[in-house]
Amino acid sequence: MSATSSVRPDPSPAPAAGPSAAPSVFNPTVARLTYRALLGRRRALILFALPALLIVISVAVRALAGADDSTANGVLGTFALATMVPLIGVIAGTGAIGPEIDDGSVVYLLAKPLRRSSIIFTKLVVAIGVTAAFSAIPVLIAGFVLNGNSQQIAVAYAVAAAVASVAYSALFLFFGTISRHAVVFGLVYALVWETLFGNLVPGARTLSVQQWALAVGQKIGAEGAITSEVGLPLAVALLVAVTGLATWYAARKLRTLTLAGEE
Repeated sequence: MSATSSVRPDPSPAPAAGPSAAPSVFNPTVARLTYRALLGRRRALILFALPALLIVISVAVRALAGADDSTANGVLGTFALATMVPLIGVIAGTGAIGPEIDDGSVVYLLAKPLRRSSIIFTKLVVAIGVTAAFSAIPVLIAGFVLNGNSQQIAVAYAVAAAVASVAYSALFLFFGTISRHAVVFGLVYALVWETLFGNLVPGARTLSVQQWALAVGQKIGAEGAITSEVGLPLAVALLVAVTGLATWYAARKLRTLTLAGEE
C-alpha cells in the first residue's frame, strides 16, 4: 500500500514584517533623559528652593497670625499661584528641551526613528509632572499649614496649581522650541504679564493662565472663598486651546529643527 503525501498550507498566519504595534505617543527613553536633565542639574536646586520657601513662609505666617482664611488666600494666591507656579513652569518647560537645542544635542535625538510629535508630547508630560509635583503638592501642604483647609482653600489652590501647570508647561516648552532665549521670555511672561499686568490691568486678566486656574479653584472652594475674573467655561476652553496650540506648534517647530540640523 502506498500513501500519497500532500503539502497542506499552514493555517496559522505568518508573522507581520515590521513593528507589531503602532509607534507609542509616549517614549520612556525620552522621558528618562528629560527627567535626568531637569532633576540632575542646578535647576533642581531652584525647583526645591521655591516650594521650600513657600512652606517656610506659611509656617511663619501661621505662627505669627494664626489660622486665617484671608491670610491663606493672600499667600496662596499672591505668592504661590501668581509667582511660584509660573516660575517652576519656566524652569521645567524650557528646561525640558531648551538646553538640548542650545548645545546641539537635540540633533542626536532627532536622528532616532521617533516621531517629532512623540518627542514633544513626552517632554510635555515630563514637564507637567515636574511642575505639578513641585507646585501643587507644596501648595496643598502650605494651605493646610495656613488654615487647615478651611473653606476648601488648600485643595482648591492645589487643584488650580495643577491645572496651571499643564498650560504653563505647554507654553514654556513652546518657548523653548522657538528661541534660545526661552528662559528670558518665560520670566518676562511670568513676572511681568502674569504677576504685574495680570493683577493690575483688568483687561489683561482674561488672558492670564493664573485667572483661568483660579476659575477652576473657585468651583472647588467654598462660596466666595476664591474669586476669578474669568468664568469657568471660558477658562477651561482657553486652557485647552493654549495647551493644544502650544503643543502642536512646538511639534511643528521641531520638524523645522530637523531640517536645519540636516543642512
